[in-house]
Amino acid sequence: MTPRRPLALLFDLDDTLWPIGPVILAAEVSWHAWLAEHAPRVAQAFSVAELRVRRMALLERRPELVADLYQLRREALAEVFAETGEDPAHIEGSMQHFAAQRNIVAPYADVLPVLPLLQGMLRLGVITNGNADLEVIGMDHHFEYTLSSSQFGRAKPDPGIFHAACAAMGVAPQDAVYVGDDLRLDVQGAQAAGLRAVWMNRHGSQAHLAAGVTPDAICATFDELLAWIHGQMQLSRA
Repeated sequence: MTPRRPLALLFDLDDTLWPIGPVILAAEVSWHAWLAEHAPRVAQAFSVAELRVRRMALLERRPELVADLYQLRREALAEVFAETGEDPAHIEGSMQHFAAQRNIVAPYADVLPVLPLLQGMLRLGVITNGNADLEVIGMDHHFEYTLSSSQFGRAKPDPGIFHAACAAMGVAPQDAVYVGDDLRLDVQGAQAAGLRAVWMNRHGSQAHLAAGVTPDAICATFDELLAWIHGQMQLSRA
């Protein structure tokens, strides 16, 4: 059966619109420097790496926190503040500092030229497990709807978050396409929820073969995504 022409295109953010690894690394270095100034007992007792280990240990005990990574960071920080006798009044300030640094992203070079072209063809939305703030970043005007796992309460690949975004945009899952870099969370998650899924594979990985995942399309750039969407838009709505 011929696929239906899509009505909505939804995106993952981190490692799809911009690389996130360098951003988080820089944010955590800046965050630790903030702690050294305002909560020195914590900074002296725990390195960036040790604080990360504490968050992962907390996540093992409370896996539901995967849906809200800011809350995970906040609660892990509360633990080490208590252990070191540091003033908990500084927890919120440290979180605000990290959030500001986390939103200093640089989109891939092909993203900003292509987004307006896609926006002119169909409706754009976002489904993310992360905590990027598109308004702060200055990209919110490209998207009519954004849903984060922290808002929804469950994270990708839970089908519910895909269905909720489609419902909010007034489109059926079969009329939506999801674009993301993660085979399990983005491609398998979207396909299991009834959406088509494009794997944004910028590095030529063959991981989908070993994983047994078959994306509806594989794109290395947003220009390739635009060309694929052009083809999809020629399909019949029947």
